[in-house]
Amino acid sequence: MRHMNEQARRLLIVEDDPVVLKELKQCFEGYDVHAARNREEAIAELRRYEPAVILQDLGLPPKSDDMEEGLATLAEILRLAPHTKVIVLIDNVDQEIALSAVAQGAYNFYKRPTDPDILRLIVNRAFAIYELEAENRRLQSKVAESPLDGIVAASEGMLAVCRMIEKVAPTDVTTLLLGESGTGKELLSRALHRLSPRADQNFVAINCAAIPENLLESELFGHEKGAFTGAHKQTVGKIEVANGGTLFLDEIGDMPMALQAKMLRFLQERVIERVGGRKEIPVDVRVVCATNQSLEDLIKEGQFRDDLFYRVSEITINIPPYRDREEGRLILARTLLQKYAKSQKRAINGFADDAVHAIETYAWPGNVRELENKIKGAVIMADGKMVTAMDMGLQGDNGEIESLNLREVRQVAESKAIRVALTKSYGNISKAAEMLGITRPTLYDLLNKYGLSADSYSKKAAS
Repeated sequence: MRHMNEQARRLLIVEDDPVVLKELKQCFEGYDVHAARNREEAIAELRRYEPAVILQDLGLPPKSDDMEEGLATLAEILRLAPHTKVIVLIDNVDQEIALSAVAQGAYNFYKRPTDPDILRLIVNRAFAIYELEAENRRLQSKVAESPLDGIVAASEGMLAVCRMIEKVAPTDVTTLLLGESGTGKELLSRALHRLSPRADQNFVAINCAAIPENLLESELFGHEKGAFTGAHKQTVGKIEVANGGTLFLDEIGDMPMALQAKMLRFLQERVIERVGGRKEIPVDVRVVCATNQSLEDLIKEGQFRDDLFYRVSEITINIPPYRDREEGRLILARTLLQKYAKSQKRAINGFADDAVHAIETYAWPGNVRELENKIKGAVIMADGKMVTAMDMGLQGDNGEIESLNLREVRQVAESKAIRVALTKSYGNISKAAEMLGITRPTLYDLLNKYGLSADSYSKKAAS
C-alpha cells in the first residue's frame, strides 16, 4: 500500500489541449503530476497510479464541443474510484453542465481562465478532504477488527451495555441477555466470547425455539446408539461440542419444562449424560442465555423454573430496543449503509433528509434486524447517490420533519408549556404564571406572542 503522503500529492490532469495541459502542469510544480488526453488514457492512469485528485476537462475527444464524453469519463472514474476527488474544468458558458457533473459525484468545478493561486487552493483543499476521509476509513476499519465488531455504541444505553460486556467477558459467570427480537443478542453473545479467555475455542449457538421439543434434548446433550428409533450411532450434543468454549442458548424462555430440570443439573454440576446413556461426562463451558420474553412472568405462569432462572441470570444485561437508542439510531444506520454499499459495490454517499427523518421517527418494531433489511434493500433500489425514505419503504407516514433550529424549538416548547399551565390552572393567570416561574405581565406578553387566550382554558369554557 502506498504511503498516504505520496498518494495525497498525486494529481492526474485529463486535458486534450497540449497548450492548456502545459499551463496546468506549471501550476502544480512539486506535485506528482500525471496526464491523460482522453477517457482511455485517463482510466489507464487511474488504475496505474490511483491519484487522490483529478483535474478533468469536460470537453474531451472525439467530440470536444459537447460534454457527453467528459461526463461519461467522470462517471467511469467515480465508478472505479469513488473516493477520488474530481474537479471538472469548464468555460463560463458551461456552468449548468458543471452543476450536473457535481450532482453526478464530482467534488467541485473550476471556471476558466486559469488563476493559478485559486486553482491550487481548490486542489489543495481536495487533497486535504481526501486525506481526512481516508483516515476516517482507516479508523473505522480498525474498529471493525475489534471484538465488538458490528456493535455501534453511540447512545448511553448501548455504551452501558458494551461496558458491561467488557467487564463480564473475562469471567465464567452465566449471563442472561434480555432484549426484543432483532436487538443483537447473538452479536453481543459472540462479543462476550471473543473478549473472554475462551476466544480460541468453540462458540456454539442453539435456538431453543427453533428445534422441536422431542429433539431439543438430543441436540443439547447428545445421544447413545439405540437410545431411540433412528439413533443409529452415538452423537455428541451441542454442550459437548462447546467444551472449553462458549454455549449460547437463544430463546431460553421456550425451553420445555421437562428439559429445564436437566439443564439446571448441568449448570450446577457441570456434567451431562447423553440420552440413553448412564455415564457422567464433565464439561467445561461458559453459558450465555438470551430471551425476548419476561422470565419472571413465565415463572408466575408455571412455564419456567425459578431455580433455573437464578442460575442463568447471575449477570443480566438489558439491551435497549433500536427506537430508544437516541442519537445512536442514525449513526448505526450510516454504518450499515456504508457496509452494504461496499458489499453491493454501490457509490452511495448517505441518506437524504426524508430518510434521516424516517429513521428517527419510525417505531422499528423489528429493531436492528429490520433496519438492516431495509437498508440492504435501499442500497439495491436507490437510483441516486443518496438513499431516500422511499428507497427504504418508509415514505409518507412519518409526519413533518422536525426542526433543529434552536429558536423554533424554544418557541414550540415555550408555547406548549404555557398551554399546559393554563390547562392545569383552568386559565387562572396568577397560578399559571407561578407554575411557569414568570410574572403576570410576562405571561400576558407571551399569550399575545403565541395568540393564546386564557379564557379558553377557564372552567366556564370547559363546561
